[in-house]
Amino acid sequence: MESMGFRLAVPEEVFQASDFLAGTDQCRANAVNRLFADPDIDGIICARGGYGSMRILPLLNRRSISRNPKVFVGFSDITALLGYFVSSCAMVAFHGPTITTLGTGDSLTRERFLTALTRPKPLTLTASKAQVVCPGRARGTFFCGNLTVLCHLTGTAFQPDYDGCILLVEDRGEAPYRIDRMLTQMIMAGCFNKISGVALGNFSDCGSLDAVHRIFAERLGELHIPILSGFDVGHEAINTTVPVGLAVELDTFAGTLAFTGSALREE
Repeated sequence: MESMGFRLAVPEEVFQASDFLAGTDQCRANAVNRLFADPDIDGIICARGGYGSMRILPLLNRRSISRNPKVFVGFSDITALLGYFVSSCAMVAFHGPTITTLGTGDSLTRERFLTALTRPKPLTLTASKAQVVCPGRARGTFFCGNLTVLCHLTGTAFQPDYDGCILLVEDRGEAPYRIDRMLTQMIMAGCFNKISGVALGNFSDCGSLDAVHRIFAERLGELHIPILSGFDVGHEAINTTVPVGLAVELDTFAGTLAFTGSALREE
């Protein structure tokens, strides 16, 4: 981070431990609230994923965060926080590497991280291994996250708003039947009734990618929305940083996600 030109402040709370969590819920929520309220902090990048972010959602200060929007980066378990900031605080957040994966990831991960956070120009993300599950073009508000976490938020007060959404999902270590089960639950809950399009990131250690594609085609095919696979987003060496909460166009013919605006303010 410092070699990229960032000045770092490491809060003491990241070294806390409480059973399988990085400190108590109140401790972690207090840290998030304090960092957003601090005018000397321009951005926040999560230390790691795992589990526990959804536990602090009821403890976050929505009013304070909404008044002090800033760069916030994370993925996997952090999906719960990204959804909260976008849906509850009208904020643009970033789905991207944590500190742990930024340090061990491919150089492209670091390059794209730096580009997304420092260049106030609209981004276009091209699928490196594009496979069209259902063809078409669609526009909507972009949301991106871990399928398992999104499934666990279904039916709660913190479920993201998928209406008119272009949703990119990724996951790790989930067998095809569990992916089917999660999608089925979300379908039955009405999550995808008004969704505009779906993109697929990495599904690492999830069995055959062809099987994953068949599941999405079978479960979501009746919606007649574009579905495109092959984006370098998720639990792999290349994890592209993308803005969540911006308008985007999904084009399966070009193999792209093209954002129509910038997530950053030009100085």
